[in-house]
Amino acid sequence: MVTDRIVSLAPSATATLAALADRGARAGTGPLDRLVGVTHACEPPAAAGDPAVVGGWPNPDLDAVVRLEPDVVLTCDALQRETVEALRERGLDVAHVEPTRLADVFDYVADVGAAAGVAERGASLATDLRGRVERVRTAVPDDPDDRPVVYAEEWGEPPMAAGNWVPDAVAAAGGRCPFVAPGERSRAVDADDVAAAEPDHAVLHWCGENRAPSATAFADRGWDVDAAVHVVDDALLNQPGPRLIDGVETLAALLHGVER
Repeated sequence: MVTDRIVSLAPSATATLAALADRGARAGTGPLDRLVGVTHACEPPAAAGDPAVVGGWPNPDLDAVVRLEPDVVLTCDALQRETVEALRERGLDVAHVEPTRLADVFDYVADVGAAAGVAERGASLATDLRGRVERVRTAVPDDPDDRPVVYAEEWGEPPMAAGNWVPDAVAAAGGRCPFVAPGERSRAVDADDVAAAEPDHAVLHWCGENRAPSATAFADRGWDVDAAVHVVDDALLNQPGPRLIDGVETLAALLHGVER
């Protein structure tokens, strides 16, 4: 399949296109060369040129998307379902996937590759990402007693314990994340919820925040929690794409000193 014009309405899809482009694309032939539109939330690399910005996520300017005449629009997450339906009603081809678990992310990467016309490269990247996660799994403790409790916070106002693929990512990195079941949406928590779990680590990765949360801000809440506090780039845990695998490796380094 030849895909000449791509619009990405998901940061994870844009990051995946960048990773696919790094896998040997020739100038003028890679998926980034065909990326004509992104959202404000996306961070296309310089190699993508200057794609048009078509609004925010998950509420892009639909007219702006249509004007770009894309061969395919890439979306991700249940929050974009209305956008998907509206674009399809306008006659556009939308490749929509809703990964919720870590295992889904590998299939998602392959799906983005196929939608972008580089299916073989997408499958290869997915295989490599699986291998990286398995290498982490073999490097961290199996014994539950050696696995620290991790409070992963997707948002701080109000505090939200991270769900979806994050509990899986923590488990792959050798931790336990008892606040949200794997695959379920993030949920609000309070001081008592977090204190009852006695976390050893608090990982702050506020979604979509232009400024990083501070470890001191967490301490200033006055919660009865004695945990090592880590602030990480939100893209490492909030995007179901290649950056999430970087996040698994980062967690393994924080929890167990595993070298990347």
